Amino acid sequence: MHRPRSSGFTLVEMLVVVVIIGIVSAGIILSANLAGGSDRELTKEGDRLLALMQYAREQADLQTRDYGILFRDDGYEFLTYDVRRQLWRDVYEDDALRDRNLPEGLDIKLSVEARPVVLSKPKDDKDKSPQVIIFANGDLTTFEATVAREGGEHSITISQDSSGQVVEKPMVDSRENKS
Repeated sequence: MHRPRSSGFTLVEMLVVVVIIGIVSAGIILSANLAGGSDRELTKEGDRLLALMQYAREQADLQTRDYGILFRDDGYEFLTYDVRRQLWRDVYEDDALRDRNLPEGLDIKLSVEARPVVLSKPKDDKDKSPQVIIFANGDLTTFEATVAREGGEHSITISQDSSGQVVEKPMVDSRENKS
């Protein structure tokens, strides 16, 4: 007796096709990331700086006191102005505004009032003066802070828009600009 062969695919053939599609997909995803895809660490630091600046701006407005941001070559920290002592001091009472160090491989560049600022570490606590001030009414110094990958291939810039809101410009890939 001869049985007619049914047309279709066997389970093994289907599994082979699924495995091949999976391998090709993984290769495409990995090559996109290695060839200049998203830089998660840079994006995370840019988002964090933006969120902290917006938070500090809200706190300045709510508490009616001036805050400042001291940018260093390896990170940044938020300060508050102590009216009684007439000096800038660390924000001890709010852990969200603690001192932040950038991850290895990231740099920060700052310009204030359209002038570049040379960043360095303060010698001591008496030397702490912020480059960007967030005033008690919510206004702030005109600035542009750029967090960049060493070598300058990727960067994210935080600044103000025309209405005075702190905004993050999209990630820039300098390799795209060279072509």
